[in-house]
Amino acid sequence: MPHRSKCCPTFRNSHRERAMPNHDLPRRTFLKVAALGAAGAAFSEPDAVRAAGRRTVALTPTEDVGVKLGVASYSLRNFSREKAIEMTKALGTPYINLKSVHLPYDASPAQIAAARAEVEAAGLHIVGGGTITFDTDTDDGVRKYFDYARAAGMPVMVSTCDPSVLPRVEKFAKQYNIKVAIHNHGPEDKNFPSPYDVLKAVKGMDPRMGLCIDIGHTVRTGTDVVRAVADAGARLLDMHAKDLRDLKVMESQCIVGEGRMPIAEIFRQLRAMRYPGYVNLEYEIDADDPLPGMKQSFAYMRGVLAGLASA
Repeated sequence: MPHRSKCCPTFRNSHRERAMPNHDLPRRTFLKVAALGAAGAAFSEPDAVRAAGRRTVALTPTEDVGVKLGVASYSLRNFSREKAIEMTKALGTPYINLKSVHLPYDASPAQIAAARAEVEAAGLHIVGGGTITFDTDTDDGVRKYFDYARAAGMPVMVSTCDPSVLPRVEKFAKQYNIKVAIHNHGPEDKNFPSPYDVLKAVKGMDPRMGLCIDIGHTVRTGTDVVRAVADAGARLLDMHAKDLRDLKVMESQCIVGEGRMPIAEIFRQLRAMRYPGYVNLEYEIDADDPLPGMKQSFAYMRGVLAGLASA
C-alpha cells in the first residue's frame, strides 16, 4: 500500500507468544473438510474447492453465508475506474472499497458525484474508501477527507495516521457519523504494526473509531490473527483478506487458498461474532492481470464459507 511507513521497530507484545502454528498437512486436511462440509469429502482439494466455488458464485449478498466478501479496489490499481467496476462485477460481488486511484481526493464535488453515480449504476455498493492517510493534525487537514468520504457515500474510512492525530479524527468521526478503521501495516509500520496496537490507541474512544485488520500484515508480526479478530470484537470495522505462502514474508503473497493463512478459522470466528462488516480481498500481486487470481481467491473463500455453513 502506498502509505506504509518504512521505519518500524520489530513488533513486540504479549500476543507475540501466540504466534501462528506451523500449518502443514493437518491444516490442509482441515481446510478440505471445511470447504466440503460433512458430505463430499471424497473429492480432491482443488476439485472440491472449484466445485464449491461454482455452487456459491451466484449467491446474492444476503446469502453470503455469514461473511460479506468484497473487493479493495487497490487490487485493480492499474486499471481505470470503469474497468475496475467491470472487473468487480465479474467477481460476483456488489461490494467495493474505493482507493484514491479510482476516486482522487482532489476531485471536485461534481466529479465525486459522477463517480458515485457510475459505481451505483453498475449495481455496486461503495462500502468504504482507503487506505486514507490523515497526514496533518489540523481541522482543515482532517476535514477534507471526511468531506471526500461523505460525498462519495463511504460509511467507513480505512485509514492510518500518527497516533497523536486520532483525537482530532475522532471528533470528525462523531460529527460526520463516518466510521474510521485504522489499518495495521505489519512490522514496517512504526505506529500500527498489529491490530493490538490499534486497539490500544482507540481504547475509550467513540465506537466509530476502530480497526481494519489486514490479515497478511497481522500474521507477519507473529500475532495470532484469529485471536486478534476475536479480541477486536465490535472495534473490527473492516478487513483486508489475502494469503501468504510464508507467514513471515510479505513477498510470498499468493492466490487465497494456496498459502498458509488460516482462512477457515478466520471465517469461523467472524461468523461466531456476527461480524457486520466486509472482508475485502486486497490482491496485491499480478497487478497487470489480477482477475484470474482474484476469481480463484473468491471461489476458494466462498467454498470455505459454504463448508462452514453446512457443517
